Amino acid sequence: MPPTLASLVHHSALKLTVRAGEDRLDVPVRWAHVSELADPVPYMEGGELLLITALKLDAEDPEAMRRYVRRLAKAGVVGLGFAVGVNYEDIPKALVDAAEEEGLPLLEVPRRTPFLAISKAVSAAIAADQYRAVTAGFAAQRELTKQALTDGPQGLLRALAAQVDGWAALYDASGAVVGAAPEWAGRRAGRLTAEVERLRERPAPASAVVGGGGGPERSGPDDRHDDRIELHSLGTGRRPRAALAVGTASALGTAERYAVHSAIALLTLTTERSRSLHAAQQRIGAAVLGMLLAGEPDHARAVAGDLYGGLLDAPFRVIVADATPAAADGGGDPFDGLTEVVESAAARAGETVLVVPEGDRLVALVADGGAAAEACAQYTASLESARATGGAGPDSGDEDGLVVGLSAPAGPIAAAAAYKQAEQALSVARRRGRVFVEHEQLAAGSVLPLLADDAVKAFADGLLRALHEHDATGRGDLVASLRAWLSRHGQWDAAAADLGVHRHTLRYRMRRVEEILGRSLDDPDVRMELWLALKTTSTE
Repeated sequence: MPPTLASLVHHSALKLTVRAGEDRLDVPVRWAHVSELADPVPYMEGGELLLITALKLDAEDPEAMRRYVRRLAKAGVVGLGFAVGVNYEDIPKALVDAAEEEGLPLLEVPRRTPFLAISKAVSAAIAADQYRAVTAGFAAQRELTKQALTDGPQGLLRALAAQVDGWAALYDASGAVVGAAPEWAGRRAGRLTAEVERLRERPAPASAVVGGGGGPERSGPDDRHDDRIELHSLGTGRRPRAALAVGTASALGTAERYAVHSAIALLTLTTERSRSLHAAQQRIGAAVLGMLLAGEPDHARAVAGDLYGGLLDAPFRVIVADATPAAADGGGDPFDGLTEVVESAAARAGETVLVVPEGDRLVALVADGGAAAEACAQYTASLESARATGGAGPDSGDEDGLVVGLSAPAGPIAAAAAYKQAEQALSVARRRGRVFVEHEQLAAGSVLPLLADDAVKAFADGLLRALHEHDATGRGDLVASLRAWLSRHGQWDAAAADLGVHRHTLRYRMRRVEEILGRSLDDPDVRMELWLALKTTSTE
C-alpha cells in the first residue's frame, strides 16, 4: 500500500511527533512538498504532505493561521509538517489550534531531521508500493494466463474475480452474459444489458464506469447494487465482439488494474483467434452449403463431419437475407447484427448453425424450432418496429435496409427447394416493404397481397381502361357487370340477379366487353387476367 502519515510517524529515523489530527493519520501520502509561500495552494495537486518552516508566515496570528490551514485542507493537502528550531522553537499555538479545528494532521519535525529525509522516505515508500503492485500485476497476469489456457474464459473470470476481490462477467457480441464468476455474479451482470449495449455502439476499444462503490451489501452478494463496475469492450474491429464487466467495492488499485488489463488482453486475443477460426469455419460452411444445393447431401455430410453434422441430421430452415444498395454501401457489413444475434443464440442454446456470406447476401441454416430461428424472428421484428416508427435498427443504421426470407422446415435432400422457398419469401418481403417473411405464411394467406406491385397495377389499369372509359359515358356499367359475371363463374341468372338486371341485358353487356377488349370470355386465361385485374384495382 502507499505511504501514509502514520507510516511516516512510525519511521524510526524521522522522529516525527503528531501535534494535531491524530485520528486522520491513515490517509495516503502522494508526495512530500516543501513551500514557504504564504499561499502554496496554486501549486498543489492534492494528497501532499506540505513541509514548512513558516519563514513567510505570521504563525502566531490565529486568524491568519485559520485562513492558511483552511485553504490547505480545501486543496486536498493531507498533512502539514512544521520544522521547529528554525524560525520558531516550537509550533505556535495559533497554528496548532487551526489544525485541530480543521482536522488537518500537523507533524512536528525536529531540527535534526531535514526535509530531504522526509521526501526521500515518501519517495522510497511510493517506489516500493509501485514495485509491489507491478510484481503483483505480473503474478496476476501469469495466473490469468494459466487459467485461460487450462480452463478457458470461465477460468480466467474466476481468477480475475479473486484478484480484484470482486466479480467478473463476460458478454458475447449480442450483449448476453456467457460467463460470470463467482456464480452469484450472473444475476448482477444480467442487469447491465442496457449499459453493455450502449458500450457496443462505440468503436472498440471503449470503456465505461457504472456505479460508485463503497456501499454495504444488501440481502446477498448477488443483490449488491452499489458496487463500482467497469465495462470494457473486447475486439479490434469496428464493432466490439464481446465485453468484460468487473465489479468491485471501490476503485481499483494498481495491482488490480494490471490484472484487469491482462484479462482484457487475453480475452481480446481469444476473441480475435475465434474470429480467425470462425472465418475458416465459414469457408467450410460455404462448401457444405454448395454441396447441399447441388443435391449432394452425402458429400455435404462427409465434409461437415462433426462441425455441422448435427444440423444436417434434423429438420432445418434456410434463411436468406438481402440488403438494399444504400445499406450495403453504408460502410459496414449490413448483416453484422443478424449474424451476431443468430450465432449468439445458437451458442447459448448449444445449437449448430451454418452461416455463409454469399456475395451481397447472407445464407444461414438453423435448426427448425431452435433458439437461432427464434432469435432471427425477434431481431427482424425489432427492425420492423423501429422502421415503422421511423427509428433506427437495434444496433446501427446498417441494418435499416435488411430483408429476410425464411423457408419451411426441410432436410438435406430438400435443401435446394428450401433455399428456393427462402428466396421466394425474401422476394415477397421486399415487395411488401417488410423486413421478414416466412414461406409458410405465403401458403396460409392470400395471393392478392402479392399483386401489390406497380407493374401489376399498371397492367390492370391498362387492361380495364377501355371499359372504364365506356362506363364514364353513361352507356352502361360494364365493369360492375364483368365483376358480377366472373364472381358467379359465368352463371347468367345468378349474376343478373346480383346486378338487378335481366339476363339478356347481362349477355349484351358481356358481348360489348368482348368487342371493346378484343378478347373472348370463353378463354379461361382471359377470364383469369380480368378477374385478377379487377381484384388488383379494387384493393387500391
